[in-house]
Amino acid sequence: MSRIGKNPVVVPKDVTVDVSGQTVKVKGKLGELSLVVHEAVGVKLQDSEGGLKEVALSPLSEDRKERMLWPTFRNHVKNMVIGVDKGYTKNLEIHGVGLRANLQGSELVLQLGFSHDIRYAIPEGIKIAVDKQTKISVAGIDKQKVGQVAAEIISFRPPEPYKGKGIRYEGQDILRKEGKKK
Repeated sequence: MSRIGKNPVVVPKDVTVDVSGQTVKVKGKLGELSLVVHEAVGVKLQDSEGGLKEVALSPLSEDRKERMLWPTFRNHVKNMVIGVDKGYTKNLEIHGVGLRANLQGSELVLQLGFSHDIRYAIPEGIKIAVDKQTKISVAGIDKQKVGQVAAEIISFRPPEPYKGKGIRYEGQDILRKEGKKK
């Protein structure tokens, strides 16, 4: 029995959830998301004790694969509910002399010490803000998409281990190596 899967997802008052078959649609103040749940997992919308709605997922058999999919899809539904209610944000920092970022229309322009500027087209559903040319904020309602965009931006210039130059998550510690000795 999964400890995560057996807990139902509580839906806040300002979020509406519609379950039709294996499709779960979540709508909130920030937007709307939908997910098709695997046919090995059952989904139902029910009332909770506090007067709120909750989404309960359960495996349709005791097969190992179905028991693994059950908590995974439960967390996908939970992430959708949190996303349309509060949203997700990843903050990035740029470290290094001459490294900076700017927004130009619907593109993020990164100057990362190469001979050319890197132009990153901002995907639909994602908002990017640049503060002081060294801080980038990636926000959106889809947790997976926000994390993917942040990882793509970091991949242009990941932090190197000797001086720590590059793009990193806010608060991330970089394990530093000792340089050459004379």
